[in-house]
Amino acid sequence: QVQLVESGGGLAQPGGSLRLSCAASGFTFSTYVIVWARQAPGKGLEWVSDIDTDGNKIYYTDSVKGRFTISRDNAQNTVYLQMNSLKPEDTALYYCAKPLQPGWRSELESWGQGTQVTVSS
Repeated sequence: QVQLVESGGGLAQPGGSLRLSCAASGFTFSTYVIVWARQAPGKGLEWVSDIDTDGNKIYYTDSVKGRFTISRDNAQNTVYLQMNSLKPEDTALYYCAKPLQPGWRSELESWGQGTQVTVSS
């Protein structure tokens, strides 16, 4: 069974940092693009970042560029999202997801409960 389990969220002050982890199992992790998405209160799901199979192609939504860093460790079946210079508007439930098929960058699946990030003074 495919599993993606998010962890690492919590409470941070504005300007602080958190490191999110996405632990994957049940599929050939190294063949899939992995995506981080988030859902803020009262808003829809928002794409945040994604990383290709080798970590060579990386994308960020404009609002997090220069502050967040995505990375992956294929040997550990884990993708990370280092979140620096956090802002209150980063408050959301963060999910990781994968495409339905290896090599795809669309038709995403979300798994697990997500991990809550709250940025507040």
